[in-house]
Amino acid sequence: MQTQHTMRSFDDELKYLADQIAAMGGYAERMVAESIEALIQSDAGLARKVVADDVFLDEKEREIGERSVIIIGRRQPVADDLREIVGAIRISSDLERIGDLGKNIAKRVVAVTEGRQPMRLFRGLEALADLALTQLKEVLDVYASRSIERIGFVRDRDEEIDAMYTSLFRELLTYMMEDPRNITACTHLLFCAKNIERIGDHATNIAETVHHIVTGRQLPLERPKEDESHRVVATPAK
Repeated sequence: MQTQHTMRSFDDELKYLADQIAAMGGYAERMVAESIEALIQSDAGLARKVVADDVFLDEKEREIGERSVIIIGRRQPVADDLREIVGAIRISSDLERIGDLGKNIAKRVVAVTEGRQPMRLFRGLEALADLALTQLKEVLDVYASRSIERIGFVRDRDEEIDAMYTSLFRELLTYMMEDPRNITACTHLLFCAKNIERIGDHATNIAETVHHIVTGRQLPLERPKEDESHRVVATPAK
């Protein structure tokens, strides 16, 4: 009887960690979406809200880490259960970093607004963010359902994000070369685009962690880890 009670209590503790990850994931999604909305709409108030909201993810990451240490010390889990706990720590770290990236975008809203740029450049950022947010949502669904057969699609989408980022990098760089007055605002947009690309990388990290939780195996390191923007040489439009 005591053993059944102990197992049920342990299951509750693991569920608690999973619930906290789900809460962090939803919060991180919203922060990124709102930071992009603030950028496109020049909404300084919304940008300030995103910056302030980052505290929640910081606290949740710390809470998950502390609770995980307590569970490991008390239960001394092995195999599947240990991977579950260590995986929660790793995923919470990625989600906290995604929140930081959303906050970084929000911090640039005022600077970008001061030199308003053509909407076509914001459309490129919006498309990139939509792709990254779709990837993040998919990987959180994979974590909740443990449907690891979908992880391949998540990794493929990361390559799409890298390609789109490289294209946007080229466009912004060319725009700066056409008119030096665009340099300041476009530099901020480049940083925003890079932050969005990094969100895709963290989402892929989460997918790989979920695969390890479920299977006990690491995914092969076959996907490219960086964009191709370092190879871009922009030429002014004639």
